[in-house]
Order: sequence, then structure tokens, then C-alpha cells
Amino acid sequence: MTRERIAASRARPLAAEFIGTAMLLCAVIGSGIMAERLSAGNTGVALLANTLATVFALYVLIETLGPVSGAHFNPVVTLVMAWRGEMGASPWPLAMAFIVAQLTGAVVGAWLANAMFDLPVGQVSTKLRTGPGQWLAEAVAAGGLLFTILRAPAGKASALVAAYIGAAYWFTASTSFANPAAVMGRMASDTFAGIAPASAAAFVVAQLVGGAAGAWLAVRLQNAPS
Repeated sequence: MTRERIAASRARPLAAEFIGTAMLLCAVIGSGIMAERLSAGNTGVALLANTLATVFALYVLIETLGPVSGAHFNPVVTLVMAWRGEMGASPWPLAMAFIVAQLTGAVVGAWLANAMFDLPVGQVSTKLRTGPGQWLAEAVAAGGLLFTILRAPAGKASALVAAYIGAAYWFTASTSFANPAAVMGRMASDTFAGIAPASAAAFVVAQLVGGAAGAWLAVRLQNAPS
């Protein structure tokens, strides 16, 4: 394969990861802004609206972009897929490129949501999310996500992942970020879905630990004797 063809073959998945992560964060943040404005202070109603928009957007993005890049939209997912050898013969350089595309896309998606609602584009969230319960929730959220992805039957991952994230919005104390790219994007919007930079590092660590545990459990069950 020529160098030009190699570059082209990598450009399409990277573009898909950038676009998919950007649109996912745009949906998460934008629906949070709209929900907060329309819910008249009812946080439960706002969270429900935010959840539904995220579930629908995630399902559509996985269905449309999955055939191009695998629809990771999440550095933890990318790291696990590279570790499993599912990103080609030399997975780590591609994985690092995926992660850059995801993190960049997340910020662009946040900026787009801010701009659509006439908010300052370059804002930074002041919403603190901290404490052992929040960190445990993020580990559970990420672990469940990786378990769902790795255990999903063929052709059903998009529906199962969207359903899991929708449920985890409600059963986790953190409302299930489960994604370092989501943390990155949400830091760039001081709105309903935001997270302050001071809270970000602990969330990411919890997601990495939880994601690794979820992947380990999925593999253990797959290899268990029948």
C-alpha cells in the first residue's frame, strides 16, 4: 500500500472519531442547556430531557459512524481496543491519533453547543463534581460501558450502548460521564452538563480504572468454561 493510501485509510476513521465525538458532546451539552431553560427549575425533568437526547444521538452516531471507525468516541474504549489488538498490526500510534481526534472533537462540540445558544464560546465550567461517591460512580459507569461493548452480540452494540448510557445517567451519582473526552468537552461549557477543571482529573482516573475492570470482567466471562 502506498503512503498516500495509508494516509487516506487513516484519515477517514480519524475524521469519524472527530465528528462523532464532537456531535455527541454537542448533543449532551446542547440538550442540557435547552432542558435547563425549559424545565422551570425542575432538575429531574432537565436530566430526563438531557438523557433522552444523549441516548438518541449516541445510537445514531454509532450506527452511522461505526462502520468507518468503530465509533469509539471515548479514549478508554480506544485504549481497550488497542490492547485487545483490534486496531491493526501497529495499534498504538493509531490509538493515540484516535484519542487526539476525540479530545479535540469534544471541545469543538462544546463550543458549537455554546454558540448555538448564544453563550460565550470560550467559557470554562465552574461546576464542581467531587467526592468518593462521584468517583465510584464514574468507575461503575465506565466499567459497565466497556462490559456492554465487549459483550454485545453482533449488530446490537449501538442499541445496547445507548440503552446502558441512558440508564447510567440515572443510577450513577455522577450522571455517567464514563468518557475522558466527555470530561474534556464538558469543561468547556459552564452549563447544566459542565464539570469544573478541578474535578476532571479524578473523574478520568476513575474512568480508566473502571474501564479496565469492565474489560477484564468481559474477557473473564468470555473465556469461562461452559
